Amino acid sequence: MAANVTVVDHPLVQHKLTLMRDVTRSTKGFRELLNEIGMLLAYEVTRDLPLEPVTIETPLQAMEGQQIAGKKLVLAPILRAGVGFLDGMLSLMPAARVAHIGIYRDPESLQAVEYYFKSPSDLADRTVLVLDPMLATANSAVAAIEQLKRRGALDLRFVCLLAAPEGIAHLQRVHPDVPVWTAAIDSHLNDHGYIVPGLGDAGDRMYGTR
Repeated sequence: MAANVTVVDHPLVQHKLTLMRDVTRSTKGFRELLNEIGMLLAYEVTRDLPLEPVTIETPLQAMEGQQIAGKKLVLAPILRAGVGFLDGMLSLMPAARVAHIGIYRDPESLQAVEYYFKSPSDLADRTVLVLDPMLATANSAVAAIEQLKRRGALDLRFVCLLAAPEGIAHLQRVHPDVPVWTAAIDSHLNDHGYIVPGLGDAGDRMYGTR
């Protein structure tokens, strides 16, 4: 396994991923599973967030508990498929800010084309989770991270459902400081830049488009 890459091998994640890969899975089922896996991945990618002590009153007595230190997270989905992770993650982290990054892959060149960006202004003070179900060529991931860094982000983490070895290598070559969390590393990319065996186009399967 590549350095700085965490494969989340929890049985629930692997079970749901297998269901999502199935070509007969409905749009509704695919979307629900992506939402659920997003929630499970959120547990793993936030495992090392710093805590600070806080004194509270329980119904019985005062005690010292722990709460997440510093400013809250920023969730940065790459449109459109990255939005599939949002609801699950926001259900766990409702105070998180959300950045939106509009990037699509040109079907001929496979290069990233940027068309929209909106984020909180204080990215330098926050941990930013960049969300995209597929890390294939990594062109979109690289472009999104470059935009976030340009606007001050310092602590970035990339979260995906599936990754190809080629995408991991590209992302780590350009942004070696950005760790990756994924549910699986598949075999390779085909001539059209799709992950094999993969699950097809995540955005099309989420929204029922072609």
